[in-house]
Amino acid sequence: MCRSIVRLREGAQIAGHDDIEAAARQFVRKVTGFSKPAPHNEAVFEQAVREITDAVERLMEGLVIRGAG
Repeated sequence: MCRSIVRLREGAQIAGHDDIEAAARQFVRKVTGFSKPAPHNEAVFEQAVREITDAVERLMEGLVIRGAG
């Protein structure tokens, strides 16, 4: 679906907050069809980016990577 979203984990190395947020923003852009939301949609757009960023960070923190130090 989102071919331009980069992988956020390489082995045991997990991407930083900025990369995770950029991927979340690209996902929200893709699913809404808006590259930049209109002012009346900006708050809900940004809220979705924050929620997805938080969810991905929780996911990454909770992963158990076998063989990782």
